[in-house]
Amino acid sequence: MPRPSLSPVVGLALAVLLGLTACSGSGPADDAAVPSSRTADASPAPTTSATPGGAYDQYVALGDSYTSGPFVPLVRLDPVGCARSTSNYPAYVAELLRVGSYTDVSCQGAETADMTATQDTGFGTNVPQLDAVTADTDLVTLGIGGNDFGIFAQLTQTCSRLAQQDPAGAPCRASFERGGTDTLLGRTEEVGDRVAAVLAEVARRAPDAEVVVVGYPRILPASGTCPTVPFAAGDYAWASDVERSLNGSLRRAAEGSGATYVDTFGPSREHSACAGDDAWINGSELDAERALSFHPFREGMQATASEVVEALTGRVERATTPYDSGAPTMSTADQKQLAARLAGAAPAS
Repeated sequence: MPRPSLSPVVGLALAVLLGLTACSGSGPADDAAVPSSRTADASPAPTTSATPGGAYDQYVALGDSYTSGPFVPLVRLDPVGCARSTSNYPAYVAELLRVGSYTDVSCQGAETADMTATQDTGFGTNVPQLDAVTADTDLVTLGIGGNDFGIFAQLTQTCSRLAQQDPAGAPCRASFERGGTDTLLGRTEEVGDRVAAVLAEVARRAPDAEVVVVGYPRILPASGTCPTVPFAAGDYAWASDVERSLNGSLRRAAEGSGATYVDTFGPSREHSACAGDDAWINGSELDAERALSFHPFREGMQATASEVVEALTGRVERATTPYDSGAPTMSTADQKQLAARLAGAAPAS
């Protein structure tokens, strides 16, 4: 998600990650690790499904970290800097739809500009995401926009930093007010044009593809506060308004482009970062065994996949098993080691 505020955290984690061993595929935690057969700069290739017969032959997933799923086990290494998970929502969508081939080029930190430009992740490059979309592509999912103008980065970083100045007030909201105008809300309204331009390019490259724009899930609860999200009490509702406005821009861009919009904000109402065991999204603390801070857990990815599949097919299905892309990954054991190192402690022997 946020390139300015979260990339230092991701960079630290991935610097450690690069020192760990990698395994090919998604075996159990005690599998022997072997060197990856791909380089960190390799671009992902479509993998033919072992169970053909679905409605879609070639599925391409585009997006930022809310699509790629940093630290949702297991982390793919193609490239490592994208922190792309084998259990993100595109992987569940691909399995539920039994697609013929599946290409995931989503990447943490991606903005709309990275759809047509090479993205330097700091640990390998991600090719322009739209390069994966061809005339033969018949399904595209797109989750993008939260990094443009640094929207999510500014929201999470500033609200956390200013909370203690006025714990009961709304210091974060006040910091974005200029002459009576909420500048961050204003930026969310500008995102729609950028996303519409991406959708136009998708349509040009894959005129017969079904295109789905996936919105962002709810981070904050509809009411109340919690320790896992260290914002001032008065900023909770405002921050949700920012998210709601961003999603509104995405919806309008989708509808204006003939794409399907999938709402995840509404379905996640009871599953915010404050929902405890029912949370679909992480709070402010990075959990290298489950999710990056302020990012979806596996449960959130599964729920998003179910929403996407229902929008496409009308079927209500629970996502349980992700598509096996065969991509090289970290093992679960390495992710636990990574969590321990980030916490400044050695893993238990």
